[in-house]
Amino acid sequence: MQDLNITLVQTPLFWKNCGANLAMLEEKLWQIKDQSDLIILPEMFTTGFSMDAAELAEPMNLTAFKWMKQMAAQKKAVITGSVIIKEGEKFYNRLIWMEPNGKCDIYDKRHLFRMAGEDKVYTAGTGKIIKEIKGWKICPLVCYDLRFPVFSRNRENEYDLLIYVANWPAVRSVAWKTLLRARAIENISYVAGVNRIGTDGNNLPYSGDSAVIGPVGEYIEELHDREEVKTIVLSGEHLNAFRQKFPAHLDADSFEIEL
Repeated sequence: MQDLNITLVQTPLFWKNCGANLAMLEEKLWQIKDQSDLIILPEMFTTGFSMDAAELAEPMNLTAFKWMKQMAAQKKAVITGSVIIKEGEKFYNRLIWMEPNGKCDIYDKRHLFRMAGEDKVYTAGTGKIIKEIKGWKICPLVCYDLRFPVFSRNRENEYDLLIYVANWPAVRSVAWKTLLRARAIENISYVAGVNRIGTDGNNLPYSGDSAVIGPVGEYIEELHDREEVKTIVLSGEHLNAFRQKFPAHLDADSFEIEL
């Protein structure tokens, strides 16, 4: 495993305005000076967290998809984040994993936030994906998934970096920060959480608190409430050394998840 350069994009979002968000994010991405292997955008980065799926959804291979494909090729980095996608009569909160060569994979948010009615509008995903960059195995998840440790469990070290893209409100920031650290410690993995800032169209404020946590539970980077695009270097040597010194994964319980 070589060192991995990941970029967190913590930003406010224009409410339900795809064009404005893509223009704003493109400007931010072009300001990245260091070479990045992976650029992480927030949940629903083209619209903000909205239940107006019928108004905002787009099919795959349209505006957001084409923008991600173009930016990944130009930045020579994987770009990931979630958008509202329609397939047939169903809507998905879909994370797109776009590689520089134009290949992509998808993860549909498994745990839908019923307190906002997300479960009544969107269709839940049925599994997760593990992707690879420079020898690193990476598992990308979405927001509310953070509260479900069984689904996130790192069985037999199947991943080295766990990602959560989010629109996580400020009122629950303590839970966000606590659970990110818990997922890192229990899974002996790096964890990166990318949240938005600002206030959405429902007058809901977001405090950001995007962060990268190391396998011991230590903060590698914490953005607090700043509007910032930050590139962080993750050490594969540090991760492997700690796993060898503290191989708790060898005592983990065996289980299967019914989806």
